[in-house]
Amino acid sequence: MYIATSRGADAAADVPKSGVKRAVTGNVVALGLVSLVTDISSEMVTAVLPLYLVLGLGLSPLQFGVLDGLYSGVTAVVRLVGGHVADRWQKLKAVACFGYGLSALGKIGLMLAGSSTVAIGAVLAADRTGKGVRTAPRDALITLSSDPEHLGRAFGVHRAMDTFGAFLGPLVAMAVLWLSLGSYDSVFFTSFCIAAIGVIILVVLVKDHQPKPRAERPKVSLRETAGLIRQASFRRICVWAALLGLVTLSDSFLYLVLQRRWELGAVFFPLLPLGTAGVYLLLAVPFGRLSDRIGRWKVFLGGHVALVVALLALLGPVDGGILAVLALVLHGVFYAATDGVLMAAAGPLLPEHQRASGLALVQTGQATTRMLASVLFGLAWTTWDLHAAVLVAAGALAVVVVAAAVLRPLRTYA
Repeated sequence: MYIATSRGADAAADVPKSGVKRAVTGNVVALGLVSLVTDISSEMVTAVLPLYLVLGLGLSPLQFGVLDGLYSGVTAVVRLVGGHVADRWQKLKAVACFGYGLSALGKIGLMLAGSSTVAIGAVLAADRTGKGVRTAPRDALITLSSDPEHLGRAFGVHRAMDTFGAFLGPLVAMAVLWLSLGSYDSVFFTSFCIAAIGVIILVVLVKDHQPKPRAERPKVSLRETAGLIRQASFRRICVWAALLGLVTLSDSFLYLVLQRRWELGAVFFPLLPLGTAGVYLLLAVPFGRLSDRIGRWKVFLGGHVALVVALLALLGPVDGGILAVLALVLHGVFYAATDGVLMAAAGPLLPEHQRASGLALVQTGQATTRMLASVLFGLAWTTWDLHAAVLVAAGALAVVVVAAAVLRPLRTYA
């Protein structure tokens, strides 16, 4: 088992003269600011996309499931590419910057795609390619800028800032829709402008990890990256993250289910993610600190239990605001307990020079199975009905959570 012992020059610079190390370094905060601005941009699009595709373009649930799966899962292969290139050339910041820039350009592509489903799918694939390329190098920078014992808190702070952007994004989208009299193109253009600001912040404020001199760097090959799977603890966390992703309902489908049950108007649909984002924002740091204390895998599985209860709440006998609020709160708990916590659990298991590649392996397995999950749920909704599809999703998730709890994959920092 590999445990990182060096945080790099950028992290060392965050040690005060008193010798007391900061739990959250300046580089983590800078990366959080980039994610905050970028998430305002991305969540503007995410907030209106389900209605734009289902109500605006008239796609069926199955067609939307395919596009939603593409939106969530196209990052699978490019995560590996981004992580490997970043480790190979020791250019974590440069690779992350390319990914952020590509996603920003994708917002312009949505304006040009018109009503063509194929063109929209291609643009979404490009947008998610940018996200896939940047995610592993960014998370590797967080782990290399933090001490292993404080990783839960560091990721909690980063995800809290990221989620604050996610909280603001739907509000901005709703304001733009209102001011533009329902123009989706106005939302897409505003989203592009904000994303461009995020790229500028990354270039100016974020410090790259300072690698060892070229002669001392281990060469990272694809075979060595694949060889990380031979490590038992890391292999188990990859497998369970993928299995749990296969039975996880996507955000877009959860919001569509709520919209159907609550009969929410199109103008107010972008407000639904605010419930998730608000809870996530409040709990990301406390859950990160909790995971450092009691075990990251316990907190991670607890988040999936919250999602099971949220799905059951969607099946409640009474329609209305109470069930909607309960489902959104539990959805926020799910993200606060799983998103950054999974990366904090996996990071210390990886050698420093393969940190981006290893985290990309975890993310790739999860992204691939979540893509399949969206397609399967869309198929179930189309073939059966909404109630049956949600019930099967909740039951399958509960079974996998119980199995993962019994077969605990981690022994260190877990």
